[in-house]
Amino acid sequence: MNNLFKALNDSTRRQILELLKEKDLTAGEIAAHFNISKPSISHHLDLLKRADLVIGIRQGQFISYSLNMSVFEEVIQWLMQFQGD
Repeated sequence: MNNLFKALNDSTRRQILELLKEKDLTAGEIAAHFNISKPSISHHLDLLKRADLVIGIRQGQFISYSLNMSVFEEVIQWLMQFQGD
């Protein structure tokens, strides 16, 4: 869970998740939405993958990134246990 909170603790990574909510994207397509270097985007994507928030699937020479919805569902269920009646 520590990797998860570390991954969510950055606005760029949260924005990447917002983009992936709309559709799967390659690193280049994601980078086009930001004014930072492609290596920085790769670093953010690596942290998101380590937290299991995104999945990368190789398609030819590109990797297509998508949200790992099962992790989001687990987090929601975990957080719901703290909801008062």
